[in-house]
Amino acid sequence: MRERVIDGLLAAAVALPFAVGLGVGPGGPDAEVAFAFRDPAVVESSGLVARDGLVLTTNDSGDTGRVFAVDPATGRTVGVTTWSQDPVDVEALAPADGPGARPGEVWVGDIGDNPGERTSVSVTRVAVGRGTLGAAGTTYELVYPDGGQDAETLLVEPRSGRLLVASKAFLGGTLYRAPARLSPDAPNRLEPVGSVLSIATDGAFFPDGRHLVVRGYGGAVVYAWPSMEEVADLDLPTQQQGEGIAVDEDGRVLLSSEGQYAEVLELDLPADVRAVVDGTGADRADRAGREAGRDPDLVTETDTAELTLITGWMLGGALAVLGLLVGLVVLLLRRR
Repeated sequence: MRERVIDGLLAAAVALPFAVGLGVGPGGPDAEVAFAFRDPAVVESSGLVARDGLVLTTNDSGDTGRVFAVDPATGRTVGVTTWSQDPVDVEALAPADGPGARPGEVWVGDIGDNPGERTSVSVTRVAVGRGTLGAAGTTYELVYPDGGQDAETLLVEPRSGRLLVASKAFLGGTLYRAPARLSPDAPNRLEPVGSVLSIATDGAFFPDGRHLVVRGYGGAVVYAWPSMEEVADLDLPTQQQGEGIAVDEDGRVLLSSEGQYAEVLELDLPADVRAVVDGTGADRADRAGREAGRDPDLVTETDTAELTLITGWMLGGALAVLGLLVGLVVLLLRRR
């Protein structure tokens, strides 16, 4: 009983700062409901991909290695790929884009690591689509250059097909790039290529291959690639625990959330941001990137919303320090 109480205190200490930060942050824009998952087995949609008329998702850690293929017209699961029975912590999906890409494949990211203790993480390329599939796929080991990192974001650079992993960190994450050629027989060392927003939970490239978006729980940032200069900040609509983001072949942005029968939302990008990612505003985005500053016309959050969000994270940060102190007390109690 005592151990359960101590564990409960520790979990609350870790979760409270994030809950407060989200609660104080802006409510976000309205978004259209694209569909809702109808499969009761989809309970923690974390990774999200939209390709070939299907929406693909995978549950967070705790499930077997499964990818669900969903018909967005009905929200019903029309295919399941089982690729592993005992993954460690699956958190992400990414389309298998790039040179030589074959339709009906995705990358699955077994990259979660809340304690930051894994010496390596892994990605697996698996077949997806309608029907029941059971391909093990090829798994590749990835190693960070600076020790274990928690991560939930996996992307594929459309032009080269190279994998990118973004770490999930309270003070801002790092974007890492995998080698151009992955070896299935030896560790593949990642290299840092830029910074991303705090608490990154998913990301995706736009069809132009020159812009990507990385989301957190309450907001997202559009970046120019490969400079990783910020093009726009986006408020996101309120979700139960919004983690997934996908961009389909037409540039439509979808947002998923954890929870059984959760709705998948379609985000209506502001016109100026849409112009940039569609190519008509690319020159202006490039100028903003070269100047290493933000173009005010491309920032979609109001100053008030930004101040509110910053205030929320500052309060969350203060509570994080308090949580660490509580954690130390918990550890001392355990040793007694």
